[in-house]
Amino acid sequence: MTRPQSSAGGIAIAFLAYAVYAFSDASIKALNDALPPYEIAFIGAVLGFAAVPFLKTTDDSWADLVRTSNRGLWLLRFAAGAIGSIASIIAFTKLPMAEAFSLLFLLPSFVTILSVIFLKEDVRWQRWAAVILGFIGVLIVLRPGFRELSIGHLAAATGGVAGAIAIVIVRAMGPGEKRLSLYGSILLGTLIVSGALMLSDFKLPTPTEWLFLSSYGLLGALGNILLMNAARLVPANLVAPPQYSQMIWAILFGYLFFDDMIDLPMAAGIALIILSGLLTLARERKRGTPLPTPVVSADSQASLATAPEASDQKPPLGSG
Repeated sequence: MTRPQSSAGGIAIAFLAYAVYAFSDASIKALNDALPPYEIAFIGAVLGFAAVPFLKTTDDSWADLVRTSNRGLWLLRFAAGAIGSIASIIAFTKLPMAEAFSLLFLLPSFVTILSVIFLKEDVRWQRWAAVILGFIGVLIVLRPGFRELSIGHLAAATGGVAGAIAIVIVRAMGPGEKRLSLYGSILLGTLIVSGALMLSDFKLPTPTEWLFLSSYGLLGALGNILLMNAARLVPANLVAPPQYSQMIWAILFGYLFFDDMIDLPMAAGIALIILSGLLTLARERKRGTPLPTPVVSADSQASLATAPEASDQKPPLGSG
């Protein structure tokens, strides 16, 4: 396969992966708050193990799911994964899909802020302008004082922050950390934390609810596999931008199945948030660092696609 064909194929696979993630997220919405969010997260994590045999390479061992070069950061990512998964499920349950995505799409802005605070990155005005643009978009979407804010909005923001923490940890851990270890930290974090919370309030799903739960977990696993294959064909800077196609799916699903409506101010705010994310990705490309985690299914490990192994990671090219 020639390079242009490989790139086109990789980008097409990335778009397919994000479409699969959108269907996974719609499955959460279809449950209509019938089950506790931590029960949904637990079952999704169990089914997420279906992706492990496909993500595991010949150089990996099963122990790499828990083996790490930095146990403290691994455990922090473990916690961030659990919080982010549960929070994202609450967001998709309580909010229109497009509105949930608009807040989760703030993740690149949160990555910029956290990178300055914890990694002491030198961020220039272009990236700060993108951050400000994103938050202006959020204010337009939420219109505080004119619309009632809910636990869903807080959950979506929490999911974005948790995802940002997870990707900043990847950067802090460096190129030596295996992808399987990064996958294991969030998968096991979600499994253990949500499993513990589920014990006191377990509800037996109905056959229809099992169908949506299976769709959520298995499609999330399939999305992970597709995104990893896309990342093998094209650079991360080409894998990440197609994530914003999820907004098209969110608007479509919301309109067709969930009676979600988007007014003109909300559409304008969403456009600003997406522009903010794309500007941030463009700046990250110039810096040569792992890109912010794509915003995808609540239990996904899309950060794996933007966290190169030691053998293929290039050193940062500069700052700003």
